[in-house]
Amino acid sequence: MTDTPGAVVLDVDGTLVDTNYHHALAWYRAFRRYDVTVPVYAIHRALGMGGDQLVAAVAGDDVEARHGDDIRAAWVEGADAMLDEISALPGAHALLEAIRDAGFVLVMASSGKPHHVERYAELIEAGDIPEAWVSSGDVEQTKPAPDLMAVAMERVGATAAVAIGDSIWDCQAAGRLGIPSVAVRTGGFADEELREAGATAIYSSVEELTADVASLKPQERSG
Repeated sequence: MTDTPGAVVLDVDGTLVDTNYHHALAWYRAFRRYDVTVPVYAIHRALGMGGDQLVAAVAGDDVEARHGDDIRAAWVEGADAMLDEISALPGAHALLEAIRDAGFVLVMASSGKPHHVERYAELIEAGDIPEAWVSSGDVEQTKPAPDLMAVAMERVGATAAVAIGDSIWDCQAAGRLGIPSVAVRTGGFADEELREAGATAIYSSVEELTADVASLKPQERSG
């Protein structure tokens, strides 16, 4: 594997595009289709996980065993119906440019479905700024498993990286891989929760992070 400058592994859902509440509602409706009622707040707190992890996390192993694949299919259907309502968060494109201009290798890592990620790439006008993209279709397990971030680093040949995300699951995945993480508050998690999950810095918005991109410190993975 060829050494590269430090990489920034950047989350998409909830970090760059305003999707969290859309996804919470889509999941709620998907569960209800199979007569399972999960409070929306509980679903919201699990966002950042991929669908392979979320069903059991919020509804239990029995629901996963009986209806997991069907619920995930219903969620995709519901999320697809809301794609046109989703917008980029303020400053999303500028963050991509700032990361590139600071000399980092940018790779996008999302637990989302590939066709959702394609739409988000359009919304943030990503173009050819990222060196690579990784989504749920590239791994067997999504966040908080470290697989997405590991594949992201491999795609760009990076041995050192820092992760950016909006949820505790992003921070936990980074920690399991052995790289540092920073967080933005767009996921709705409290600072204490993010720090406990491993965040080394927390920003109130994408724009605040953009202004401080030079402070990002990729580190060699230890996981």
